[in-house]
Amino acid sequence: QVQLVESGGGSVQTGGSLTLSCVASGAIDAYAAGWFRQFPGKERGFVASISRYSGGSTYYADSVKGRFTVSRFNSKNTVYLQMNNLKPEDTAVYYCNADPKLHNIIDDFRNLRSWGLGTQVTVSS
Repeated sequence: QVQLVESGGGSVQTGGSLTLSCVASGAIDAYAAGWFRQFPGKERGFVASISRYSGGSTYYADSVKGRFTVSRFNSKNTVYLQMNNLKPEDTAVYYCNADPKLHNIIDDFRNLRSWGLGTQVTVSS
């Protein structure tokens, strides 16, 4: 199981953009990856996923579709989340995770292990 470290969060105004990075401790080519977020007092929820290897398949939560883009750069052991047109309701702590099975990222992420510390995104109106 690779260890993952998120970064790139910050404070922006409505309509702004941020790019989050998720760097793995080792090779992640064979891992599907995903981004998740947690609102204060709420459970962590799914944001976006990308399939393993070339990352040809991506999937997004309805709330971010058309605004967020997930990508991967395997040679850098990194997965990105480009966030555009940010809204105050996007304010949350963002986490990434990886698993050999895409199903576990999309449907079973609550059972994933080795969550990192996340990165805070704050969007002001």
